[in-house]
Amino acid sequence: MSASELAEEEEPQRRKRAPWGVIALVLLSGLALIRNGSGEFDAGPPQPASAAASDTRAAGDTRPADGLAPLPYAVPDRVRIPAIQVDAPITGVGLDAQGWVDAPPPEDPDLAGWFTGAVSPGEKGTAVVVGHVDNDEGPAVFYGLGALKKGNTVEIVRRDRKTAVFEIYGVEVFEKKDFPGDRVYASKGAPELRVITCGGGFTEQNGYEGNVVVFARLAGVR
Repeated sequence: MSASELAEEEEPQRRKRAPWGVIALVLLSGLALIRNGSGEFDAGPPQPASAAASDTRAAGDTRPADGLAPLPYAVPDRVRIPAIQVDAPITGVGLDAQGWVDAPPPEDPDLAGWFTGAVSPGEKGTAVVVGHVDNDEGPAVFYGLGALKKGNTVEIVRRDRKTAVFEIYGVEVFEKKDFPGDRVYASKGAPELRVITCGGGFTEQNGYEGNVVVFARLAGVR
């Protein structure tokens, strides 16, 4: 694909960007627990340990790696998280009817979604990638997200043939009713990434009560 063709493909995505101020929550659907062979539920997905939460010092240090400049806009193609063996394609997602960040189709458990209303991963600002924790067939793409730790990496393969490597500095779970949108989504003035899935408690009536959020900053480009 030529540079001009790539620019023509990506420009409509730029025009779809929306200000973070209109986005209050992320709601991702899915089953909380995985059915065993008898049809009953076993243990659910891993949840972040308290030690994985972002501390004030780390969260306030938003500088990318020394000498590392933000990348230009480019559509992301794949997300790779070596620590939990994720290597999945990415599709663009927008807002649902309630104005919340939508999720990719639940029938494709290995598909992640990039919110096209924000920056692309590697640009200056906060990029957002979402995905299901499970569906009625079993674990989905971000089932293991809550097991990640500080220092693990998330790699985003982009259509400009660059791979943006983000280092995790925090993993937390928030109740959906008190989701801190400003803290999660706001630009830190540097290239950052949020990876989000369902988590926390679960009821059959309401599904998951929270979201697991991975906080990461750009640490390298390949």
